[in-house]
Amino acid sequence: MNTTSTVPVLEARHITKTFRGFAALDDVSFALMPGEVHGLMGENGAGKSTLIKTLTGFHAPDAGELRLAGEAVTFADPRASQNAGIAAVYQEINLIPERSVAENIMLGREPRIGGLIIDRRRLNAEAADLLSRYGIHVQATAPLKSLGLGMQQMIAITRAIALGARVVILDEPTSALSGSEVDLLFALINRLRDDGVAILFVSHRLSECYALCDRLTVLRDGRHVCTETTADLPRTALVTAMLGREREAEAAGGARSEARDGPTVLATEDLSWRDRVRDVSLDIHAGEVVGLVGLLGSGRTETFKAIFGAERADAGRIMLEGTPLTRHTPAISIGHGLAFLPEDRRADGIFARLPIRENLTATTLGSLGRFGLVSRGAQRQLVDEFVEELSIKCSGPQQAISELSGGNQQKVLLARCLATRPKALLLDDPTRGIDVGAKDEVHAVIRRLAGEGMAVLVTSSEIDELLAICDRLVAINEGEIAGELDVAGRSADDVLHLLAGAAEHAPARDRA
Repeated sequence: MNTTSTVPVLEARHITKTFRGFAALDDVSFALMPGEVHGLMGENGAGKSTLIKTLTGFHAPDAGELRLAGEAVTFADPRASQNAGIAAVYQEINLIPERSVAENIMLGREPRIGGLIIDRRRLNAEAADLLSRYGIHVQATAPLKSLGLGMQQMIAITRAIALGARVVILDEPTSALSGSEVDLLFALINRLRDDGVAILFVSHRLSECYALCDRLTVLRDGRHVCTETTADLPRTALVTAMLGREREAEAAGGARSEARDGPTVLATEDLSWRDRVRDVSLDIHAGEVVGLVGLLGSGRTETFKAIFGAERADAGRIMLEGTPLTRHTPAISIGHGLAFLPEDRRADGIFARLPIRENLTATTLGSLGRFGLVSRGAQRQLVDEFVEELSIKCSGPQQAISELSGGNQQKVLLARCLATRPKALLLDDPTRGIDVGAKDEVHAVIRRLAGEGMAVLVTSSEIDELLAICDRLVAINEGEIAGELDVAGRSADDVLHLLAGAAEHAPARDRA
């Protein structure tokens, strides 16, 4: 912490916020000091997102008050909070893909000629200067949609910093970043701390929090549990505070399915799509969990989309229980027993304006009634089943999915996949943005499904997670399969060695 001030730059006092009788925040107090990196910890549904939205003017508290530099404040909307010096970068990127990098960074504060016409030259120059200052190597004039998800996240953070904020809130900022981008972000955060900027940092990766944060605040079930320095809160104590119980040890490489030699359920042969997927051949057996492991941009997500039919493959074959899927669409894939959980739930998953009920049953409406009419009773029964099975924290099926925490939104999407009773399941980073407790629950669901004979293909940005849930890992690099290994008895070092070897032996390619 780099400050001598004893006055919090931002403080919440006894904040309470309810939604339809459900207390998302219950008498929560919190203080953020200048020049401090402060970690906000808790399970999904603990109240982190609601607290952030209250601090930034999305929600008005039902009780309690906010204070900025010691003065009581109210924010009518997010713009008022932003104008007061509070900038937030959320887990899901909230930029305009069709606009350029510069236009996104300068959005709302574009330099103009005569107060009317946007000065494009100056706009691009100022954005380029910001990018250069923070070591982000991308053209200011490049369309945002041409960048990968990780780089788009960095642009969102750059935009927040460009606003001259004295408080920067980072909600899962590293969830889509590569190792080098994480290093760049950490350097940037430390620079902001040295400049006296207060950082509220939310991450489910405990190692990041202990590497960066001065203090940690833990929320559980909408209530404040503790605020401690990282030195005074060991990891075991932190996890216990977050969960309210001792976390059961996660058996890395533990109980494996006995159906490893079962019949092949899902297979691809020489699958190719543009230059992103190159001659990919895979086979996943009944009762097997196979991890597709690779660095950011390796072709993991593109392979999943090509298999599911979200992208039309240029060549190769996809077979489900021996039946070829020809020129298939997502709807055809679902009909044949293939389900897909996408990485980017906001862009590819949730219907933000609809309640949990419609989101969870979107792919099964045809089976929940007759003659085009949906049975509300059957729909309610299906929703209740999965809300209980996956421990989805909500006030009821009518609650808007946008009001849920990111992890609970992810659980709803997983329930949507399982509701189709698939034969094979594609999970693209299924625990991205999910806390340690929810991860255990999702891992248990995946292993249970494998035990029941389902074939599962999964990716994750965390090697330890893949070692915990998979039977076998297949490495992918630049869209090509580059090797595989059985998980039993393996360590993270073995996986890193596999990835390093894949990258080292990748053939040189001409750039388009």
